[in-house]
Amino acid sequence: MLLTKKSSHAAQAVSASASPFVHSLRRGLSQALPTMDRRSFLRRSGLGVGVGIAASQLTLVKKSNAAEGAKVGIGDSKIEVRRTICSHCSVGCAVDAVVENGVWVRQEPVFDSPINLGAHCAKGAALREHGHGEYRLRYPMKLVNGKYERISWDTALNEITAKMQELRKASGPDSVYFVGSSKHNNEQAYLLRKFVSFWGTNNCDHQARICHSTTVAGVANTWGYGAMTNSYNDMQNSKVALYIGSNAAEAHPVSMLHMLHAKETGCKMIVVDPRFTRTAAKADEYVRIRSGTDIPFLFGLLYHIFKNGWEDKKYIHDRVYGMEKVREDVLAKWTPDKVEEACGVKEAQMLKVAKMLHDNSPGTIVWCMGQTQHTIGNAMVRASCILQLALGNVGKSGGGTNIFRGHDNVQGATDVGPNPDSLPGYYGLAEGSWKHFAAAWGVDFEWIKKQYATPAMMSKNGITVSRWIDGVLENNELIDQDSNLRGVFFWGHAPNSQTRGLEMKRAMDKLDLLVVVDPYPSATAAMAAMPGKAEDLNPNRAVYLLPAATQFETSGSCTASNRSIQWREKVIEPLWESRSDHMIMHQFAEKLGFAAELSKNYKMQKVKGMDEPMVEDILREINKSVWTIGYTGQSPERLKAHMKNMNVFDVKTLKAKGGKDKETGYDFTGDYFGLPWPCFGTPELKHPGSSNLYDTSKHVMDGGGNFRANFGVEKDGVNLLAEDGSHSLGAEITTGYPEFDHVLLKKLGWWDDLSDAEKAKAEGKNWKTDSSGGIIRVAMKHGCHPFGNAKARAVVWNFPDAIPQHREPLYGTKPELVAKYPTHDDKKAFWRLPTLYKSVQEKNVADKAYEKFPLILSSGRLVEYEGGGEETRSNPWLAELQQESFVEINPKTATDRGIRNGERVWLSSPTGARINVQALVTERVAPDTVWMPFHFSGRWQGADLLAYYPKGAAPVVRGEAVNTATTYGYDSVTMMQETKTTICNVERA
Repeated sequence: MLLTKKSSHAAQAVSASASPFVHSLRRGLSQALPTMDRRSFLRRSGLGVGVGIAASQLTLVKKSNAAEGAKVGIGDSKIEVRRTICSHCSVGCAVDAVVENGVWVRQEPVFDSPINLGAHCAKGAALREHGHGEYRLRYPMKLVNGKYERISWDTALNEITAKMQELRKASGPDSVYFVGSSKHNNEQAYLLRKFVSFWGTNNCDHQARICHSTTVAGVANTWGYGAMTNSYNDMQNSKVALYIGSNAAEAHPVSMLHMLHAKETGCKMIVVDPRFTRTAAKADEYVRIRSGTDIPFLFGLLYHIFKNGWEDKKYIHDRVYGMEKVREDVLAKWTPDKVEEACGVKEAQMLKVAKMLHDNSPGTIVWCMGQTQHTIGNAMVRASCILQLALGNVGKSGGGTNIFRGHDNVQGATDVGPNPDSLPGYYGLAEGSWKHFAAAWGVDFEWIKKQYATPAMMSKNGITVSRWIDGVLENNELIDQDSNLRGVFFWGHAPNSQTRGLEMKRAMDKLDLLVVVDPYPSATAAMAAMPGKAEDLNPNRAVYLLPAATQFETSGSCTASNRSIQWREKVIEPLWESRSDHMIMHQFAEKLGFAAELSKNYKMQKVKGMDEPMVEDILREINKSVWTIGYTGQSPERLKAHMKNMNVFDVKTLKAKGGKDKETGYDFTGDYFGLPWPCFGTPELKHPGSSNLYDTSKHVMDGGGNFRANFGVEKDGVNLLAEDGSHSLGAEITTGYPEFDHVLLKKLGWWDDLSDAEKAKAEGKNWKTDSSGGIIRVAMKHGCHPFGNAKARAVVWNFPDAIPQHREPLYGTKPELVAKYPTHDDKKAFWRLPTLYKSVQEKNVADKAYEKFPLILSSGRLVEYEGGGEETRSNPWLAELQQESFVEINPKTATDRGIRNGERVWLSSPTGARINVQALVTERVAPDTVWMPFHFSGRWQGADLLAYYPKGAAPVVRGEAVNTATTYGYDSVTMMQETKTTICNVERA
């Protein structure tokens, strides 16, 4: 909350009689104070002593001299309020930015927002600093003789595109890699995937790969969509909540508001984590497990649920495939003794937690990167899904799998952005998908095909961001593309969020082209500039830094974790020489010769005298093409109306209480806030969005649903569709049915419900490729879901382990368990690269790596910082709160090593890395585990990298990155990196 109050009439009278200088100074202080942290406010609260003293204590307020002859203006300011969304985590907190004469002067949390309820966390409260840009990248720069020098935009664009064309001619389009951003809005993420396609490669990716790719794959392959099923708000309806691998109190602080409200009405909270977190401090039951043993824990719970007959038998019969096979596997393998051996939890506590889940219904489960970032992350998330299916908790208010995403638009960037294995909306890379988008983009399919090296490369999954290092360093004969990677774009991505930092430095040095497009130079700039090994440095390498605008310097939509889409208004004009990401894409396309194709469907607006594609038009193109996940009903007009009228939406259900927008007359009746996808059909159809997925108690036109028919109609003679009587409310088909296409519509006699114009477009198409939306409209008219009505899959036959299996990490401390639970076999060509599993694990056991590195190393978030941290550590208000990178170490472990709290230590890992951090001696971690935050960069194995940042653009706080020390290891389905479980040693510095 703001630490200000409305002034009285008396105060206003005094103000009116004050001198212009005092008036201006008071106004300046009133604008500074709301953004001050509580601690500083209390410390500096002696404002009554005198204006001079107060001003002297505001250490972050600098003296500025007025221009000669200038007068202080009173009462002639232009003040506007712009509504935007916090650009940090995925909760989607709304913010009102107060702009005076084009300057962002203060902010307030939106009290009407049904999501953040007028609350902020530390990061959200400090957003205004973006609007001042003290440590921003101000101008285009080029690395020259180890130092960054300012260049013009024209020079940068000309030189970069010339280098791209040179690489394309010599090595093909696949030699250039594009790392996109989960900070891009939906329109920019979508446009980048389109841009990369027109360049002619699938070598693109973004942060979701290294935070929730295993969630997307695992959950989508279980029941249809790989996203959070319910919402933060709906957790207020839960009777029990199991948090596993989620420290929401620090990673998603405002989400805890809803959980704490739930606890007030009796919800039981269980926290499962190797570390006693701030979230665990709020739990009714805390369970400590060994990192990487989520499956033994989850299946250990299922053991007791099955043994006691606590599963929902009717739900399983009607809506779940393969649970009997899971039951057999669990009862045979995960007896209480085996569970305790693997994860360390005793039978009594396992039974207690299982009973809590059974006795308190509905129940929800929350997981984050603690569960996803493993070589078996795909199996872990499916185990969580199976637990909820056994209890009958999916498709219910208060139930579901509430998967908290990390960045403000990582959900949207995953949905419509630069994925290497799909086009926007999770359309695959098959020819039919390409033709669908060629039509939507208004370009010839054959033209797109010619942009690629070969037709085969057009349909081949690209390299993942987690492995771009190997795309550079790997032996060319072992790579499933013609050339190694020679150019890389870091377009809003933190390199210190990726593993194997030492090898990443080598890869950066070997490149021909490295381009950073970011509001901040990021750790990439310093890593590229610092000296490396002489044998690695490419003498022809060119490194450029391009200043991108923040999301507060443009407009557009972003998708919160609960799938609600919110519209950001532009708060201020781009600072310094920064340009919006979509403007930069358009300008690159102009130089590369495909701007006409890229921006064909968009009007242009002038920003600083330059053409910028209209964001609204990009969203309209999304609305006309992304039918698969229902990104089609959320028109710019509907989203903007929601943002202006947040007060009409219920805090628990997100449903509008009625009412119309004063300006447009838009009627909110029935809408869910932010039109959470799927919002099927055209905007005119006015689907309300889907607050809780797969909820059969509601009609499809009220956001109801059922599981998606995405895996066929039968498997080995067993029915995969829902049983008779299992359907969403009001469906005219009262049993399971496949997804809708032109054939099914004709068989049902519903074809004539289409207009003639719709028939012309729907002929030969299914609901995902019918550009008229007619098939979807008619299916929903009859109460049916366009994606069919099937069973969720407890057994996923197309995954490495059809039933989730525990496998020990590649780097572990328990060789005796490796023999019982070995990892996967090595893969020769996986996402274009050889990927090692068993050979690495066996070598570590043979070399007894666990003796030299006897501690498990894990990592996670702090409330003060976010992501790679460059942005938040450049914020003075946040930097003051957390000034050191540190490692948490148990008192026993510290004592054994002669380490005291606050001392400097060296953390070493099998990669050969040694990082210097401060010791935080605490019982939060067990004696066998240490923990580090992953937000730090700017120091490298004891050395400060300040000299290698562009002058004036280094973060305020710099520290060692944990990922300098992390090791090799990737998920067997998605190539997620294994950052939550590796090994290390710690010694006193």
